Amino acid sequence: MKSVSKKIVQIIVVVFVSSALFMIVNAQTIKEWVVPAKYTTIKNPTTTSKENIANGKDLYAKHCKSCHGFAGLGDGSKAASLDAPCGDFTTAKFQKEPDGAIFFKITEGRAKMPSFKKNITDDNDRWMIVHYLRSFKAK
Repeated sequence: MKSVSKKIVQIIVVVFVSSALFMIVNAQTIKEWVVPAKYTTIKNPTTTSKENIANGKDLYAKHCKSCHGFAGLGDGSKAASLDAPCGDFTTAKFQKEPDGAIFFKITEGRAKMPSFKKNITDDNDRWMIVHYLRSFKAK
Protein backbone atom coordinates (compact mmCIF):
# COMPACT_ATOMS: atom_id res chain seq x y z
CA MET A 1 0.00 0.00 0.00
CA LYS A 2 2.88 2.37 0.76
CA SER A 3 4.20 1.80 -2.75
CA VAL A 4 0.88 2.81 -4.32
CA SER A 5 0.62 5.92 -2.13
CA LYS A 6 4.19 6.90 -2.98
CA LYS A 7 3.45 6.54 -6.71
CA ILE A 8 0.32 8.67 -6.40
CA VAL A 9 2.27 11.40 -4.59
CA GLN A 10 4.97 11.28 -7.30
CA ILE A 11 2.36 11.61 -10.03
CA ILE A 12 0.73 14.54 -8.25
CA VAL A 13 4.11 16.27 -7.87
CA VAL A 14 4.94 15.75 -11.56
CA VAL A 15 1.54 17.10 -12.65
CA PHE A 16 1.88 20.11 -10.33
CA VAL A 17 5.42 20.95 -11.50
CA SER A 18 4.44 20.50 -15.16
CA SER A 19 1.41 22.74 -14.72
CA ALA A 20 3.48 25.40 -12.97
CA LEU A 21 6.09 25.38 -15.76
CA PHE A 22 3.37 25.58 -18.40
CA MET A 23 1.80 28.60 -16.68
CA ILE A 24 5.18 30.35 -16.39
CA VAL A 25 5.99 29.83 -20.07
CA ASN A 26 2.53 31.01 -21.16
CA ALA A 27 2.68 34.04 -18.87
CA GLN A 28 5.93 35.06 -20.55
CA THR A 29 4.51 34.73 -24.06
CA ILE A 30 1.32 36.65 -23.21
CA LYS A 31 3.14 39.58 -21.59
CA GLU A 32 2.52 43.02 -22.97
CA TRP A 33 4.59 43.60 -26.09
CA VAL A 34 6.91 46.47 -25.23
CA VAL A 35 7.72 48.71 -28.17
CA PRO A 36 10.71 51.06 -27.94
CA ALA A 37 9.55 54.65 -27.44
CA LYS A 38 11.06 55.90 -30.70
CA TYR A 39 8.64 53.67 -32.66
CA THR A 40 5.56 55.12 -30.99
CA THR A 41 6.09 58.47 -32.72
CA ILE A 42 7.30 57.31 -36.15
CA LYS A 43 4.82 58.19 -38.88
CA ASN A 44 4.07 55.91 -41.80
CA PRO A 45 6.09 57.33 -44.73
CA THR A 46 3.76 55.75 -47.33
CA THR A 47 0.40 57.20 -48.24
CA THR A 48 -2.95 55.60 -47.47
CA SER A 49 -3.94 54.94 -51.05
CA LYS A 50 -6.05 52.18 -52.59
CA GLU A 51 -2.92 50.90 -54.34
CA ASN A 52 -0.86 50.75 -51.12
CA ILE A 53 -3.67 49.07 -49.21
CA ALA A 54 -4.02 46.52 -52.04
CA ASN A 55 -0.25 45.90 -51.94
CA GLY A 56 -0.47 45.49 -48.16
CA LYS A 57 -3.34 43.03 -48.59
CA ASP A 58 -1.28 40.93 -51.02
CA LEU A 59 1.69 40.90 -48.62
CA TYR A 60 -0.61 40.05 -45.70
CA ALA A 61 -2.08 37.12 -47.66
CA LYS A 62 1.41 35.79 -48.33
CA HIS A 63 3.04 36.35 -44.93
CA CYS A 64 0.39 36.87 -42.24
CA LYS A 65 -2.94 35.23 -43.09
CA SER A 66 -1.91 31.69 -42.15
CA CYS A 67 -1.68 32.72 -38.49
CA HIS A 68 -3.85 35.84 -38.23
CA GLY A 69 -6.65 34.68 -40.52
CA PHE A 70 -8.52 36.11 -43.49
CA ALA A 71 -10.31 38.75 -41.40
CA GLY A 72 -7.41 39.42 -38.98
CA LEU A 73 -9.09 37.68 -36.04
CA GLY A 74 -6.06 35.55 -35.10
CA ASP A 75 -7.79 32.41 -36.34
CA GLY A 76 -5.66 31.40 -39.32
CA SER A 77 -4.99 27.79 -40.30
CA LYS A 78 -1.73 27.69 -38.29
CA ALA A 79 -3.10 29.49 -35.21
CA ALA A 80 -4.36 26.37 -33.44
CA SER A 81 -0.94 24.73 -33.62
CA LEU A 82 0.80 27.61 -31.85
CA ASP A 83 1.16 27.70 -28.07
CA ALA A 84 0.32 31.40 -27.89
CA PRO A 85 -2.65 33.33 -29.25
CA CYS A 86 -2.23 35.14 -32.56
CA GLY A 87 -3.05 38.83 -32.53
CA ASP A 88 -6.56 39.97 -33.38
CA PHE A 89 -6.31 43.09 -35.56
CA THR A 90 -9.97 43.96 -35.16
CA THR A 91 -9.76 44.93 -31.50
CA ALA A 92 -10.01 48.56 -30.48
CA LYS A 93 -6.80 48.12 -28.50
CA PHE A 94 -4.88 47.06 -31.61
CA GLN A 95 -6.42 49.75 -33.80
CA LYS A 96 -5.35 52.41 -31.27
CA GLU A 97 -1.69 51.38 -31.53
CA PRO A 98 0.54 53.86 -33.37
CA ASP A 99 1.60 52.91 -36.89
CA GLY A 100 5.24 52.83 -35.79
CA ALA A 101 4.48 50.29 -33.05
CA ILE A 102 2.80 47.98 -35.55
CA PHE A 103 5.68 48.43 -37.99
CA PHE A 104 8.12 47.53 -35.20
CA LYS A 105 6.20 44.35 -34.35
CA ILE A 106 6.09 43.24 -38.00
CA THR A 107 9.78 44.04 -38.42
CA GLU A 108 11.17 42.52 -35.22
CA GLY A 109 8.67 39.86 -34.18
CA ARG A 110 8.89 38.02 -30.85
CA ALA A 111 8.39 34.48 -29.56
CA LYS A 112 6.33 32.61 -32.21
CA MET A 113 5.76 35.81 -34.23
CA PRO A 114 8.66 35.83 -36.71
CA SER A 115 10.67 38.86 -37.68
CA PHE A 116 9.84 39.90 -41.22
CA LYS A 117 12.81 42.19 -41.86
CA LYS A 118 14.49 39.41 -43.89
CA ASN A 119 11.36 38.04 -45.62
CA ILE A 120 9.90 41.46 -46.42
CA THR A 121 13.11 43.40 -46.94
CA ASP A 122 11.58 46.64 -48.22
CA ASP A 123 10.52 48.84 -45.29
CA ASN A 124 7.79 50.39 -47.45
CA ASP A 125 6.23 46.96 -47.98
CA ARG A 126 5.96 46.48 -44.20
CA TRP A 127 4.42 49.96 -43.95
CA MET A 128 1.84 48.96 -46.57
CA ILE A 129 0.89 46.00 -44.39
CA VAL A 130 0.25 48.53 -41.62
CA HIS A 131 -2.15 50.36 -43.97
CA TYR A 132 -3.95 47.10 -44.71
CA LEU A 133 -4.21 46.20 -41.00
CA ARG A 134 -5.92 49.56 -40.47
CA SER A 135 -8.66 48.40 -42.85
CA PHE A 136 -9.83 45.82 -40.29
CA LYS A 137 -12.69 47.30 -38.30
CA ALA A 138 -12.36 47.60 -34.53
CA LYS A 139 -14.98 45.69 -32.54
